[in-house]
Amino acid sequence: MAMSSKAWLRVAGISGASAVILGTYGAHAFRPKDNHYLSTFETANKYHFVHSLLIGLAPSTRKPLLVGSLTSAGLILFCGSLYTTALTEDNRNSKLAPTGGIAFIAAWLALLI
Repeated sequence: MAMSSKAWLRVAGISGASAVILGTYGAHAFRPKDNHYLSTFETANKYHFVHSLLIGLAPSTRKPLLVGSLTSAGLILFCGSLYTTALTEDNRNSKLAPTGGIAFIAAWLALLI
């Protein structure tokens, strides 16, 4: 069963709000021992913001379920693994990031169909 337009907008709203919350935490409270992890956190947050917008656009595409699902998977796998890597200061947690990146690419390409 396909998700309704309202459902995708709700997902986008929750994702966007969480991106703001995490961005605020990253800017004001996150103090890793190694600044490399601050950069990793910031990268996750940038992609989180941009792709929250793409989820919001999903209802206006020809394949909303495909675009929304791929983008959601990318957020979880790419941004989630980078946030986890940064917060734990352990690069082993970034193994799923490439898969999430592929999901993001696929979501953008899904706009073409």
